[in-house]
Amino acid sequence: MDVLWAAEGPLAVRVVAERLGGELAYTTVMTVLDRLAGKGSVTRHREGRAWLYEAAAPKEAFLAELMRDALDQAGDRGAVLAHFAHMVSEEDAGALRAALRKDSR
Repeated sequence: MDVLWAAEGPLAVRVVAERLGGELAYTTVMTVLDRLAGKGSVTRHREGRAWLYEAAAPKEAFLAELMRDALDQAGDRGAVLAHFAHMVSEEDAGALRAALRKDSR
C-alpha cells in the first residue's frame, strides 16, 4: 500500500514489484493486489493488457477505517476508548480534541 500511496498515479504490477525492491515474485505481487482490489482497498483498471492499480483512499482514511474496524470488534467500546486515550501522547490527544471540536460545529 505504501508504494501505491507514494505514487502519483496508477501503477502496473511490474512497477509495484520493482518499487518493492524486486525481491517478491511478480505473481505474488499480482495476487496481493488482486486481493486488495477485492477488498476495496485498491482500485484497478485495464490499460492494454495490464491492470493498473491505485489506492482507493488516502493513507489516513485507510488507517482510520482500520481503527474503526478494531473498535467494532470491542465488546465494551467505552473501555477500549479509555485504554486508547491513556496510550496516546498529549500531542495526539490534543489533535483528537481539536478534530472532535471541529466536527461538532
